[in-house]
Amino acid sequence: MVSESDLILVCLLPAPRDMEIARLLGWYRIPLRTAPKVIAVDYLAFYQPGSFGERGGRIEFVAPVRGHELTTRAELLKDESKHSRANEEYFKVQIGPLERLKTPILAGKWRRLTFLYSTGEYLLKASTLNDLVVEAGQRASLWQSLRERAEQSQQYQIELPEDIDPDLLLDLLGIKEHLKDYLVEDEAW
Repeated sequence: MVSESDLILVCLLPAPRDMEIARLLGWYRIPLRTAPKVIAVDYLAFYQPGSFGERGGRIEFVAPVRGHELTTRAELLKDESKHSRANEEYFKVQIGPLERLKTPILAGKWRRLTFLYSTGEYLLKASTLNDLVVEAGQRASLWQSLRERAEQSQQYQIELPEDIDPDLLLDLLGIKEHLKDYLVEDEAW
């Protein structure tokens, strides 16, 4: 469950179908063109708009973030290959199981929401969306944490040897079997 120090990204779940995708398939999509600056957070909190009927205008569920990758909408939603945004890039955020909040966080005066950063401390105490807004004195600390997280998520922890045998490299890249297509007459690689 959420701890006070966790970084939270409150995000819009456009329709009940998106909740089912999150629940059953374990991912959430964010269009690259409208994505927030940092998506390397600990938890997503899902805002349910009016399309959820009586269960709209609230946050009922959070999910731990497991990672993310860049893909296209067509790859994510194969049944929508003819969609007008099918070839646009989207973040596919892998998430863990949905966790129900003890008490839903209601929209209150808010009518529109796309993304909002908060912390576990605020989430655990919130009764309305307005309660999730980090106070001015703590915003610098929140942004510092988000910046550090973004930098960490962009660092790769892979160490490669400096010299790799050319035949092994060709095998690893899966192109050895196509080598003959690149050779000219009797020239060797």
